[in-house]
Amino acid sequence: MNKYMEIANDLAKENLKTNDGGPFGACIVKDDKIIGKGNNKVLKNNDPTAHAEINAIRDACKNINSYDLSGAIIYTSCYPCPMCLSAIIWANIDKVYYANTKEDADRIGFRDEFIYDYIKGNNNDVLKLECIDREETIKVFDEFMDKEDKTIY
Repeated sequence: MNKYMEIANDLAKENLKTNDGGPFGACIVKDDKIIGKGNNKVLKNNDPTAHAEINAIRDACKNINSYDLSGAIIYTSCYPCPMCLSAIIWANIDKVYYANTKEDADRIGFRDEFIYDYIKGNNNDVLKLECIDREETIKVFDEFMDKEDKTIY
C-alpha cells in the first residue's frame, strides 16, 4: 500500500473508534513531506464542512502559512465529494489520489450523487437560488476592483 494512502486510511479507521464522523481520512504531501492531515469531524464539530479533505487542507495551510497549496498532492481514502473537490481546486492542489469510489461511499450511505445532479442542472428542488439587492452589494465589489493593495487568490 502507498505509504501516504496508508496514513489516510489509518485516519479513516480512527473514526470507527471515535465516531467523530464518517470513515474518511486525507493526507497532503509536498516535496515528499506530509504538510497536512485530517479525518472527518462532522459529528464531533457539528460542522457539515468538516470533511477529511477540508480538515487536511486547513491543517496544511496552517502548517505552511499559505492559502496556496500549489505543488501539493492529496491522498484521500475516498473520491472527494463536490465540496471537497472544489476546495482542492481552490487550494491549487495538483493531484488527487483516492482509494474508495463515490459509488463505494453511496453504498455505505453517503449521498453525494444528488449534489452532482444539482450541479449538472438537474434536481433543482435541492436548493433555491435567488439574486437580491445586487444594486447595493455590487458597490463593495466595485470598491475592491479599485483597491491598489488587493490580493487575488
